[in-house]
This record gives sequence, structure tokens and C-alpha cells, in this order.
Amino acid sequence: MNLLEALVNAIRLPELRNKILFTGGILVVFRLFANVAVPGASQAALAQLFNSQALLGLLDLFSGGGLSRFSVVAMGMNPYINATIIMQLMTVISERIKEFSKEGEAGRRRITRWSRYLTVALGAGQAYGFTVLFQNTTPSILGTLDWFQRLQIVLVLTAGTVMLMWFGEMITEYGIGNGVSLIIFAGIIGRGPQGVASVFSAHSTGGGLADYVPFIIFGLIALGMTAVIIEVQQAVRKIPIQSAQRTVGLKQVQSRASFLPLRVNHAGVIPIIFAISVMFLPTIVANYFTGAPPDTWYYKAAAWVRGNFAPDTSNLPMAITYNGLYFAFTFGFTYFYTAITFDVNEVADNLKRYSSCIPGIRPGRPTADYLAAVMNRVTFAGATFLGFITVILPIATAKISGIPHQQMYLGGTAILIVVGVALDTMKQLQTQLVMRQYRGFIR
Repeated sequence: MNLLEALVNAIRLPELRNKILFTGGILVVFRLFANVAVPGASQAALAQLFNSQALLGLLDLFSGGGLSRFSVVAMGMNPYINATIIMQLMTVISERIKEFSKEGEAGRRRITRWSRYLTVALGAGQAYGFTVLFQNTTPSILGTLDWFQRLQIVLVLTAGTVMLMWFGEMITEYGIGNGVSLIIFAGIIGRGPQGVASVFSAHSTGGGLADYVPFIIFGLIALGMTAVIIEVQQAVRKIPIQSAQRTVGLKQVQSRASFLPLRVNHAGVIPIIFAISVMFLPTIVANYFTGAPPDTWYYKAAAWVRGNFAPDTSNLPMAITYNGLYFAFTFGFTYFYTAITFDVNEVADNLKRYSSCIPGIRPGRPTADYLAAVMNRVTFAGATFLGFITVILPIATAKISGIPHQQMYLGGTAILIVVGVALDTMKQLQTQLVMRQYRGFIR
């Protein structure tokens, strides 16, 4: 069953149809707010800045175009995603929070509440950083601001992030699920036609068919990468599992053979978000020293960072260093996040608890060591794939098609998000359809 078939079958059921309509309504409201700009922001200066900064374009990708317009939802879901990731890290670092995560619904609600508080704090800090950044650009996007005007902008941007967090939770609870991913998905799809049109108009010379050649090349590359991403997103390493015969209550459960799926790209796009945040931090810090005395060392260091620390800089050694660091951070964060979300010791304990084992591997510690070794090899393929998508693919596509790197919109990251969310949505619809079929059979 493909996505369109699942969607058609879901529309036929009143309950699922209402969920789809509710989700669509929330996403429409989000797109409306993405076009409401903060008063006083110069759109011409914003366009000039984003045309020269490829990394800002990646941040704008996750905000659905809100950052390039400096709208009330300019930060998108980034603070909420970072807060959620930090709380996941805390379940590994803090034994107390780990115990809360095992307390069922009550523990989950407590961790969710802490994630919301952390989202507000991170959102306020990020909003202040963007306000200072846009105020110190040349030409200035926000102009001269006093402390009250700056506070107003910070409050508006933080409120926009909190509103999107609420939208995502509403879609997850009352819609078709996967709310945060669907909001990012809607942002990418919503700004797609405008992005493609702007790039085409910038490179149209009136040469007839020759103007379309770069876009035909880019379209073929994007189509091929879509097929590759679908294969990698669905690829799993199947670990055989043998379940022994056991007694549950008064019933005998027979032994059976199954498998444990280990996803190749277990981390999804989270390592990319981590890497973008780390790589953009020096630029944010450098903009704090724009008004410093020109003869100081930190002013010169900040000026060097602003002029050279970018993926598309004219300084070739720095460009190679920057992209190498970007690849390394993406690669490393993939291993890091996979190790946090897939606890081999917990999986081994669960297999032992339910009288299951991997053929030829003893239960307990040997099973955990075996799973760790297999997961390391699988994650190597996933980490290499993410690094290729985020770093190598945009550069190679820009060289082949002739479209400048900083003006490319539909990069590998966008395709990865769109394809991943589409596949997850299809699985959500299929699961809910199957649940309702079983419910009707039971009745």
C-alpha cells in the first residue's frame, strides 16, 4: 500500500478523515504565521544576507522559510528539537531522570514538561542571538534598537516557537501523529516553489533551452537521490531472534523465530541539526563583537570568522576545513545519538527477560556485545550516508549543474526530510487503518 492509497482509504473513514483535516488546518495556520514578518525588518537586507550565507539557508530550511523573512516563527522547531535531544541525553547522564522515564505515563509527562521549560529558555537565547546578528549585519536588517525593542523581538520570536511546539503536540495527540516532523515537512514543501522560482529567475539569461539545462541536471540528481534515500531509510539489518517456549498466565506460548531490525539510519536528521547548531555558533559569537574597537584582537578574530568561516568562502583551504568539520560533526553525532537512543544493554536484558536469544550468542553481556558490534558497523554506513547527503552532495550538485552552492534550495537535507516524513506518515496511516480493521472485526 503506497501513500496515496493509504490516504484515500483513510479519507473514507470519518475518524481518520477528521484527523487529516485537523492536521491540514494546523499546517495552514503555521504557513500563515510564517509569512507574518517582525515589524522593522528589512526584507532587502535579509535577502542579501541569505544569498551570501549557505549555513543560514540550512537553518531557514528547518523554519520553513520563516527565518529568511524574519517572521514570528523564524526559529521554527529548532529550540524544541534541541530541548528534546538534551532531555534524551539527560536520561543517560542522570539516573534520576532515567528512573522518571521508566515510570510510564506519569514520568513521560514530567519529562515533557521539563522539555517545554527548556524550550522557552533555549528559544529566548536563540532569539537574542538572531536579534544581535541581524542588527549587526551590513546593511543592518533591524537598524538601531534600544533594550525594550530588542526585548519585544525576543518575546515575539520565543512565543512563535512555543506556539509551534503546541501545534506539533496538537497534531501528535489529535491529528495523524508525528507533529514536529510534519511541521518541518510543511515548511519545506511550502517554500519549495518560491525557492525554485527565485533560483531560476536569477540564472535566466533569455538563452532559451540552455537556461533549463542546469535545472534538468539538478532534477535528475534529485530524483536519483530520492530513490537512494528511500532505500537507505527503509534499510534494516535483521538480527535473528529465537523465542523459547514459556508460560504466560495459564497459557503456553510456543517457541518461534523472528528478527530484531536495526535501522541503517537510526538517528534520522537529528545529527544534521546538531551539526548545524555547532557550526553556526562561531558566527553568532563573532557578531557580538561587531561594535568592538577595531584595533583589538577579538574584533579581528570576529572579522576573520565572519569572512572565512563559511562553506562557500573563496578561501579554498578554509572551505575544505569547514566542510571537513561539518562532515566530521555529522558523522560523530550520528554515532552519539544512536548510542543514546539504542541501548544495547537494555535490549539484551529485554531479550533475556522474555526468554529470547540470538542463535549462537549467549544471553546477557555477550548479546549486548554482539549487538554493539553489529550496530557500530550499521551506524558507520548510516553516518557516512548522512555526511554525504549534507556536505558532499550539495557541493557536487553545484559543480555539475552550475547552480551556486549558496542558492541551492532542494539540497540533500531537504530531500531526506521530505522522504523520511512521507514514509513515516504512510506507516502511521497504515497502522491506524489496520487498527480500525481489527476493531471492526472484534465488534
